[in-house]
Amino acid sequence: MRAALIALIALPLLLVPVLAESQSQSAPNRAQESRRAELDSLFDGLKAAPDDAVAHMMEGRIRTLWVEQASPATVLLLRRGARNLAARTHDEALEDFDAAITLSPQSAEAWHQRAQAFAALGDPASAARDLQEALRLEPRHFGALLTLSLLQEEAGDARAALRSMEAALALHPRLRGGAERLRELRRKA
Repeated sequence: MRAALIALIALPLLLVPVLAESQSQSAPNRAQESRRAELDSLFDGLKAAPDDAVAHMMEGRIRTLWVEQASPATVLLLRRGARNLAARTHDEALEDFDAAITLSPQSAEAWHQRAQAFAALGDPASAARDLQEALRLEPRHFGALLTLSLLQEEAGDARAALRSMEAALALHPRLRGGAERLRELRRKA
């Protein structure tokens, strides 16, 4: 009887680390679920945005959420890579994005950014592979679809470029320059 009583008293003490571990693991899951719910809401709002200003504000928040899905170190690498890409130091940008993908292989934005670096370096095959991975991780990545459309157009496949652009605009109807690009691709296709 006494052993059973001691076991009942000790049981909650034994479960505290298990419960604490379970709760600490569920906190990132809750944050991920919250981020996913916010993305869903933003994508719904993007389709019904009353004007360009609202749409661009939502786009900015979506892009921020995509970046925030990665670890803090990855975020720093993505920012540095973007600066290197803008400065046209493409090899350095590629190194940054490689490291970002190593740290956060589930970051669609890291794959998209590296695809842009590959494209800038004149390696469309590698860029296309990275875009495919970005779209596998986040099928609603309108930026990856736009980049894919540009690569397809450069390769001379106007019909594929048009399809990719239409898919991007289905997600983000007020994408900057999207309507003009769509008209041009329709003319070419």
